[in-house]
Amino acid sequence: MSDNRDIIVKPIVSEKSYELLEQNVYTFEVNPDATKPQIRDAVESIFGVRVLKVNTLNRKGKRKRNRRNFTYGRRSDQKRALVTLAEGDSIELFDV
Repeated sequence: MSDNRDIIVKPIVSEKSYELLEQNVYTFEVNPDATKPQIRDAVESIFGVRVLKVNTLNRKGKRKRNRRNFTYGRRSDQKRALVTLAEGDSIELFDV
């Protein structure tokens, strides 16, 4: 992955992610092949903050039923990163 913006796909906006903002933890969807050091470097360079810790999790896509013809499909799998920032740093993208 050549560009840092290829590593960070998008921020995750949910109730749980907003609760984690109080602890200075931000949630992103990341490229499935990205490693923790790559995620750390990407967040630091894109947003200009200091990253203390990166936790990752792989989420399987849910199986969903199609109402029209009663077949089943799948949502795509996701890799998420929970990024803990240094005290005093924040990302304006998430500010409410």
